[in-house]
Amino acid sequence: MNKVLFRWAVTVLSALLFLNAGAAWAEMVAVSRDNVSMRTGPGMNYTVQWKLGQGFPLQLLKRSGKWLNVLDFEGASGWVPKVAVNSEGHMVVKTRKKISLRSGPSLNNGVVAKAGYGVVFNTVEKKKGWVKVSQGGVTGWVREDLLWGF
Repeated sequence: MNKVLFRWAVTVLSALLFLNAGAAWAEMVAVSRDNVSMRTGPGMNYTVQWKLGQGFPLQLLKRSGKWLNVLDFEGASGWVPKVAVNSEGHMVVKTRKKISLRSGPSLNNGVVAKAGYGVVFNTVEKKKGWVKVSQGGVTGWVREDLLWGF
């Protein structure tokens, strides 16, 4: 009986590790231009749900011809044309509180700017739980857990 229980536990743990690894390696894309329509289905005849701005990061869920089924940082899903995205790294502020951009990757570094919920940044570099981001001539470091994207 213990051998059966052990095998079952190993199988369950292996499945959980596999699922978590898949989530960590989710394919991400970013909107390549302003005013891209996220639609309810894969085609121009479907209803527009949202208009997305340049750089907005999205998680790729599925492909269907020239369309991609994507998920945003708030959990909304929809479809965008494949030609309207690229693989340039971008992050969006996911916390409702104002965040601080710092001069270096530490809470000990000075604040160079503040940003609010939904602000999109270019991803410059990642380092030990911190992300160096830039936008509109401002560059700084933000804790990675305050951002969503790649």
